[in-house]
Amino acid sequence: MTQPDVTVIIGAYEAMPYLVECLASVEAQTIDPGRIEVIAVDDGSTDGTGECLEEFADRVPMQVTVIRQDNSGGPSGPRNVGLGKATGRYVFFLDADDRLGPEALERMVAMADRNGTDVVLGRIEGVNRSAPKSMWGRTLDRTDVFSSNIRFTLSAQKLFRRDLLTRHHMRFDESLWTGEDALFTMEAYLRADGVSVVADYTCYYLVGRDDGKHVTKSGGYTLRFDSARALMNLIAEHLPAGDRRDLLMTRPLLITLLPQFGPKYAKDSEKVRRHKLELAKPLMDAFWTPGIARRMKVDERLRLHLVAEQRPELLLPVVEFVKAKKQPAALLEKKGRRLYLAYPHFRDAAAGIPDSVYLAEPRQARAYPGYRDGGADSFVRRAVRKARRVLRSSGGATPGGRAAAA
Repeated sequence: MTQPDVTVIIGAYEAMPYLVECLASVEAQTIDPGRIEVIAVDDGSTDGTGECLEEFADRVPMQVTVIRQDNSGGPSGPRNVGLGKATGRYVFFLDADDRLGPEALERMVAMADRNGTDVVLGRIEGVNRSAPKSMWGRTLDRTDVFSSNIRFTLSAQKLFRRDLLTRHHMRFDESLWTGEDALFTMEAYLRADGVSVVADYTCYYLVGRDDGKHVTKSGGYTLRFDSARALMNLIAEHLPAGDRRDLLMTRPLLITLLPQFGPKYAKDSEKVRRHKLELAKPLMDAFWTPGIARRMKVDERLRLHLVAEQRPELLLPVVEFVKAKKQPAALLEKKGRRLYLAYPHFRDAAAGIPDSVYLAEPRQARAYPGYRDGGADSFVRRAVRKARRVLRSSGGATPGGRAAAA
């Protein structure tokens, strides 16, 4: 048999009745059925999932392998089993709750082949649930994790070149109960020879189940810290300290760690609050930098600053302020070029929090009337003025007599 273009790996646990539409979306693919291989792993279901998969395998013209096994406890095991059996040039991980757009596989395979890229992201839309949005602004033939917002979609529902995965012995971490897909996908981004984005067609529909059950178990807050730790360590292993590492570190800090110090923190017991700070301390000690802080909005930066400083007595009032959706007073200084947001403890001598923690970066500050964006032009003007002063003090002159005012 000729090698299939793409292996669709479906891990399924108690997936009925959602599995019916999921499989129908595979059958409806516009790519030739002979170019698709399906490997479906029933992870110990008792609701007819396995029987539904076997009926599908008997009926459709594409090559389908059904594997039935005891429950593994999470999505990593079935995905790894499927990956071990895959023979396609590419693999796509399809959750049994979700479904594909009809042209999804054809478009993504063509994109990868045309551009020689190792990972392809297809536009995702949510059905009864939210979905990532910031990376779908436009179709990108070739990009990377540093030049786009793809770092904010680390789910496994991507097209991966199988050679990339086998060459680097990549598998899902079965010791993680949550965030295993983020670890896998971030590693693929970092190792990939280019990433493509299909933004002009909805390739994947992320379906919210009415029964609230999903393949990934929610677990407790300690599992979130495990996930953040694993992802931050992976980034640090691949990138030396500096701007590129800081850029990627914002993802686990904002998406995984910061929510532990969001509204729910105000309701946590004193024991849980103390434990969360203990779990966060080694991560903040190792990875929190001024470069990361500058990439945050003020309330995000302030909370993480207080986590890093282990100041629970100051953190709780800030969390309660944010939870109440209060708006901080805005203070303009330096002729409108600096804007401070007066969240709790601003310029409180006893708290001793630096003003820089409350300084809004231009992207956030531009929303406030009266703010004047300094930007690159302002930097150039300051540099020119400084050069003039140096020339005057040394008895020199600016070229052409008087330089044009910047």
